[in-house]
Amino acid sequence: MVLTLLGIESSCDDSAAAVVRSDRAVLSSVVEGQAALHAPFGGVVPEIAARAHAEKLDGCVARALAEAGVGLADLDAVAVTSGPGLIGGVLSGVMLARGIAAATGLPLVGVNHLAGHALTPRLTDGLEFPYLMLLVSGGHCQFLMVSGPGEFRRLGGTIDDAPGEAFDKVAKLLALPQPGGPPLEAEALKGDAKRFALPRPLLDRPGCDMSFSGLKTAVLRARDALIAEHGGLRRQDRADLCASFQAAVAAVLAEKTRRALAESEAPVLAVAGGVAANSVIRAALQGVCEKAGVGFTAPPLRLCTDNAAMIAWAGIEKLQAGLVDPADLTARPRWPLDAMAAPMIGSGKKGAKA
Repeated sequence: MVLTLLGIESSCDDSAAAVVRSDRAVLSSVVEGQAALHAPFGGVVPEIAARAHAEKLDGCVARALAEAGVGLADLDAVAVTSGPGLIGGVLSGVMLARGIAAATGLPLVGVNHLAGHALTPRLTDGLEFPYLMLLVSGGHCQFLMVSGPGEFRRLGGTIDDAPGEAFDKVAKLLALPQPGGPPLEAEALKGDAKRFALPRPLLDRPGCDMSFSGLKTAVLRARDALIAEHGGLRRQDRADLCASFQAAVAAVLAEKTRRALAESEAPVLAVAGGVAANSVIRAALQGVCEKAGVGFTAPPLRLCTDNAAMIAWAGIEKLQAGLVDPADLTARPRWPLDAMAAPMIGSGKKGAKA
């Protein structure tokens, strides 16, 4: 039996809805970004994001259904990101999904946003379990051994900033537009990656954990030294800093990937998240896989960044396993995929952050 699910995603600053079938057909995928709303503030403002979700999500759902050529009566369930993320945004999506489920009698499936990313290669490439997933984005960076729809074992992750967050912060330091990844990569094409000897954090320690906060600070110090020496930041200086920073991130991710592949003995590495679109980083990861003799796959960019198609697919996997949620599904700001692993970035009354 082919299942058809509506997916809803609102964990950060993208309002999204999609309709996906269990035969891996993406009938529609609508994403409403909020970049213009947050640009004046140099980053995502949670309150603004939550209000925008509340205003846009129902329109996204209507568009997704129309583009897919289906109605609510044609659906088998509603899947929604119920965590982790900015709580106002997550709550907006959960309440909309609860309302649709209550009005139609459809099953409700709460999806971990990270599981959506981790299971995307099964939607795009039909990848079989098990495989190693490197989730590398603005908010997350983890190595996950994926053995089933709900079976995730974390091998390592960042102990501070995620790579995408570091890209954004470095771009801001160098007066580049936000989000920082694409403009920094474009600037790096004009630079010398060997000019600045930036650190490769945690490569001197065993394991697969990563750190990018100190690398960002090293760029800040190099920038300040250049400004003090020349009375400003010259165009070539900025390009060289971008290239050197990008090379350092690629080197760290490549080495940690090599270790994760050796530890897991996984046959395939899958990469998801916006940072996976960076050509230098992707080439470095592909090189590691070729040397190790394992496969490499990365979903297309539109399904690497936040989207609702991955949420619908993860909902399909859960529904096929007989996993549905109660009508009073709650929003969770924190929700580690591997509940048995020690917290990466601290823990509090609400649970582990990652």
